[in-house]
Amino acid sequence: MSYVRNFRLRWSDADANGHVRHTVYPELGAEVRLAFLAEGGFDWKRLEELGLGPVLLREEVDYLRELGIGEEVTANLEAVALSQDGARWKLRHTVRKLGGEVAGRVLVTGGWIDLQRRKLAVPPEGLAARLREAPRGDGCEELPPLRVDPR
Repeated sequence: MSYVRNFRLRWSDADANGHVRHTVYPELGAEVRLAFLAEGGFDWKRLEELGLGPVLLREEVDYLRELGIGEEVTANLEAVALSQDGARWKLRHTVRKLGGEVAGRVLVTGGWIDLQRRKLAVPPEGLAARLREAPRGDGCEELPPLRVDPR
């Protein structure tokens, strides 16, 4: 089972070739990630109160099928690697056409940045627990915990 959101692609999502531009695929992934967090009580306002923000350390995109303006698609969220402390994560998003055909995959590796110190941080237990609730992809791995620099 995965966490899924539906989207209708907009005119502003198109590029000069008349198809959906390459940056839309990872943008859909970001929308799904933030919706998942918000539904667990960690919307942007709450993250701001905690002084934390999600930060991507790596992003890989596979473009498999062309998408067009007005097309309806789904994008999901699956955890493929997590650290027990919730500080580090690797999430996969699969973008599908309405018939189920895979149009693209986005794989992101990330963590949490302390917005004051501008360094990676371990999130509070509630946020770590929300990440552990994410649907798991096949072969989900455990990542080592974050080594915190006391400075």
